[in-house]
Amino acid sequence: MASNGKPKLALYWASSCGGCEIAVLALHEKILEVADAFDIVFWPCAMDFKEEDIKAMDDGSIDVCLFNGAIRNDDNEHMAHLLRQKSKVMVAFGSCAMEGCMPGLANFTDREQMMNFIYHDSPTTDNPESIEPQVITEVAEGELRLPAFWNTVRTLDQVVPVEYYLPGCPPEAKWIEVAVGAILSGELPPPGSVIGADVTVCDECPRTKSEKKITRFYRPQEIIPDPDICLLEQGIFCAGIATRGGCGALCPQVNMGCRGCYGPNEGVIDGGARLIGAIGSVIEGRTAEDIDAVLDTLPDPAGYFYRFSLPHSLLRRVHLVNDNGRNVAQPIKEVPRLDPSLNE
Repeated sequence: MASNGKPKLALYWASSCGGCEIAVLALHEKILEVADAFDIVFWPCAMDFKEEDIKAMDDGSIDVCLFNGAIRNDDNEHMAHLLRQKSKVMVAFGSCAMEGCMPGLANFTDREQMMNFIYHDSPTTDNPESIEPQVITEVAEGELRLPAFWNTVRTLDQVVPVEYYLPGCPPEAKWIEVAVGAILSGELPPPGSVIGADVTVCDECPRTKSEKKITRFYRPQEIIPDPDICLLEQGIFCAGIATRGGCGALCPQVNMGCRGCYGPNEGVIDGGARLIGAIGSVIEGRTAEDIDAVLDTLPDPAGYFYRFSLPHSLLRRVHLVNDNGRNVAQPIKEVPRLDPSLNE
């Protein structure tokens, strides 16, 4: 507890877009209640805190840390370990920390491929000297350092132990309120729990469902959907059939298919595999050729099915091997979570 009697709260932003930081502000005036209930001891996005402030604190002196973002580089890992050391309760806050989310799609390629495209091969790159970022660079003023960029994106719990998970991209304010309220009251669920609903987005969606089979998929710009009928039955990809609810089906209600940001429901080991099975069950087709014809209308299946969950899936990542000048992806089903070679 803080010297003023309030529990201490830390918030940190690793590899993510920053939407989770904004989601905290979506509490609106209730953010004042949070500020009144907690002593916010670390929130670099909002206040001028330094790493040294955290290092100077006693181990376990922070009551709760809301950590958002995937682990993408050495600095992300360093801060995860430091805040874990100083915190009693670590919360994987948002989809990036919980499942890897958009940064985790990088696991479909590798660091070398990304660096080559970004700094050499992209159509807009002008880099005649072939300069790439270095971990250490000597300049006249001294030594400059950058965090080492990992080959593999990891989730927070693949680096440090995590007590609770708050899903969403970003989490809805109402679930942040639930989490904060549970922390303040001491009525927390068992460690390892996801704080949220355990229904699917389909259960929350008001659209009419008739179990109609899909004969093809449409891109959003190719169709004006009926506002009352299930989007999936109209051929618009919607992950709500295999995604944890709690968002109120916000995307389907504005004619956008669920993307799956709240992750899988309780007991599902691989959210992408569950989604593949769910979508497969509603495709029209008696033969493999029929089914392939439907799937051919779905661009980037890997991106659709593992948009949020690749680092936390059974695939974890792919390794690219060179086959006669061709990069071939080889999925690795079992990867030790703390294998340091994956970061090289």
